[in-house]
Amino acid sequence: MSIKKISKVQPEFFEFTSENLNKAEREIKKYPSGKQASAVMALLYLVQDQNDNWIPLSAIKYVSKLLNMPYIKVYEVVTFYSMFNLSPVGKYFIQVCTTTPCMIRGAKKIVDACKKHISNKPNELSENKLCSWTEVECLGACVNAPMLQINKDYFEDINEKSAENILQKLLKDEFPKPGSSINRSSNAPESGRKTLINIKNA
Repeated sequence: MSIKKISKVQPEFFEFTSENLNKAEREIKKYPSGKQASAVMALLYLVQDQNDNWIPLSAIKYVSKLLNMPYIKVYEVVTFYSMFNLSPVGKYFIQVCTTTPCMIRGAKKIVDACKKHISNKPNELSENKLCSWTEVECLGACVNAPMLQINKDYFEDINEKSAENILQKLLKDEFPKPGSSINRSSNAPESGRKTLINIKNA
């Protein structure tokens, strides 16, 4: 497991917006007295969502105080889980799945498109600071490979051309429509049903 890069530039202060503070309080109330620390991951997700996809050290301190939890315990959670970022990744964080099903179906071309349009290396911001990309392990959409995740949304059944279209929109600060690029419904076969087609009254 690679060591996470911690941003050298850190904001001095962080606090939730009133909306996110209400959400945080609702999460905390889900747990019995003395067990508030169980809400730590939910609160960290809120931090990351509010702060353009990354968690500054001041936010870790903020969450630790909200949960009456040692700072180091929150820091351990942030550094352990790969979905949390400790340095800026941009408004649009692109995660390219390169596990076997996606790799067989052309994930390398998607990675090449990211190198061409976003940055030559993973985890580096684009010139306009809007985007960055990284390779990840299985995102659980193998049937619709190759695919990538941008922030919380999945983009499936993509190829080199559709990937470039997606990246170019992001660089213009436009968010493309998520889902299958071939308009596949869920995990339906690409060329029609292959099973149970001859069973009467199915």
